[in-house]
Amino acid sequence: MRSQTIALEQQPDAIAFDAEGNSLLDEEQQYRAAAYALLAALLRLPPDAGLLAQVAGFSQVDATSDELALSMSMLGLAASSSNVQQLDDEFHDLFIGLGRGELVPYGSWYLTGFLMEKPLSRLRDDLALLGFERVGNFTEPEDHVAALCEVMVMLIGEGGDESAQKTFFEAHIGSWLERFFTDLSEAKSAVFYRAVGRFGAMFTALDRRYLNMPV
Repeated sequence: MRSQTIALEQQPDAIAFDAEGNSLLDEEQQYRAAAYALLAALLRLPPDAGLLAQVAGFSQVDATSDELALSMSMLGLAASSSNVQQLDDEFHDLFIGLGRGELVPYGSWYLTGFLMEKPLSRLRDDLALLGFERVGNFTEPEDHVAALCEVMVMLIGEGGDESAQKTFFEAHIGSWLERFFTDLSEAKSAVFYRAVGRFGAMFTALDRRYLNMPV
């Protein structure tokens, strides 16, 4: 039985390794886990200088290969022209604000128009069945977009059967996350985060198709 903790302030670190320290995931699975981990990091807190520099490196991605690559390149270019203080202010306007930000990044809000509703209760039940534990002193609801991305990182990181990933995605992510990322890509307060929204929407759509491919 899995025993994992989830908290928005923690960077996911749940990729399986062998005794020599080599990843047990193939390249495709490593990419999926890394994409979810990046989205979690960017949506949990404003990026620090190290993360911003990492994302700026995406500007070197070949943007002609497909639409996802184009969205990655645009994200890198947006990071290259941003600084930490700007992104701190942008993050506050988008997700915190005075009372609330321009966007409310919770599943319950997107599915019902209210916080702490039945979708959160169902999520908590499923997380308990999966063996995930909540950090004791952390009060952020588990249906925050960053927390859900963290769960996907850990499910992918275990390798093996993808049925748990598909079930979790369809129950708690697929019904609203693309809409959230589309809203983010069009938000009035967003500059850098518009590129995050475009990348998130493209990746989420791709992962939906991946998880529904015939076995």
